[in-house]
Amino acid sequence: MFVFRVKTLVLLTTLVASSNAFSAPHAPPVKKTLSYAARQRQHNRELLRTRQQLKIAHTTPVVRGNAQAKAALRAQNRRRLEQHPEWFTPMRAHLQDGTGLVSNSYLLHVTDTIINRLQQQLGKPYVWGGETPEEGFDCSGLVYYAYNSMLATRLPRTADQMYHFPQARNIADRDLQRGDLLFFRIHSDRKADHMGVYLGDGRFIESPRTGERIRISDLNTEYWQRHFLGGRRVIMNNTVR
Repeated sequence: MFVFRVKTLVLLTTLVASSNAFSAPHAPPVKKTLSYAARQRQHNRELLRTRQQLKIAHTTPVVRGNAQAKAALRAQNRRRLEQHPEWFTPMRAHLQDGTGLVSNSYLLHVTDTIINRLQQQLGKPYVWGGETPEEGFDCSGLVYYAYNSMLATRLPRTADQMYHFPQARNIADRDLQRGDLLFFRIHSDRKADHMGVYLGDGRFIESPRTGERIRISDLNTEYWQRHFLGGRRVIMNNTVR
């Protein structure tokens, strides 16, 4: 009887030990140190996932309203495009012909974008030194604002500096085109002290002087012809972005 009890106790002890061995928690795995290349790949994957999520989040929703709501959305998008043309400017390389010259359609796009930006400022007051829609514009500040986002080389700030801008081309009066810069000598005999932008048909847009507002004027009047210095072209193959 005693021997049987001892054997039973040994068997129970063995079973309990085996059970504890199976239920004992595993030791935490040793954390593997990633190589620099592996960490870089992991970082790149996270960036791609983040960008994809942002792209989905900012996708323009489908407008399911009536025709009036869709027209309003299209008008809003056009206003945003006109305010920030640099966001959507087509890549220049995609619009080149076999000679490496920028296509006329792209130069037309640049001209239209600049003229639209200028016309949005009509009626705003002349402000000496001003160069933003919020504060207003002087004559050269208006041009500085409208052109520089579309040009590969930034225009200088003053009318006389733009008149002598090395990349600009002298244009005869009979060859003026929409988007050409016009320069005038009003208060000085030695330098250009006023400017505007030619719109075609003898009209140009300008920010005149203190107390006046941005307007469209007639180049063919006796006053402007008397003070006219000449035109300069800056929207060309070698100047646009």
